[in-house]
Amino acid sequence: MNKHRHRAAMVFIFVIAVAFDASPSIAADISNGELLARRWCASCHLVAGNQVQASADVASFAAIARMPNFTPEKIAFFLLDPHPKMPNLGLSRGEAADIAAYIGSLAK
Repeated sequence: MNKHRHRAAMVFIFVIAVAFDASPSIAADISNGELLARRWCASCHLVAGNQVQASADVASFAAIARMPNFTPEKIAFFLLDPHPKMPNLGLSRGEAADIAAYIGSLAK
């Protein structure tokens, strides 16, 4: 293999590796995210349209999904290091990605 082909192959492998590692939403499971959200988040947030009660001073998941700067990656990262008012749920990276993908699915 000549130098240029080897270099091109290495760049291709690097780009693919970065794409799959940098985007947790690629393999995210929206259905699991909804189940997790109903279990862990519904006491404070409106996580689904059929939910009847939540804390009045926090944004609904649909409102979060419609924010101009929303991305599933940002939310997944936020869930792994929550703010002081939010409990540390001890979510795995996959669980955080699943919840973030579910929130993203609500951006209608």
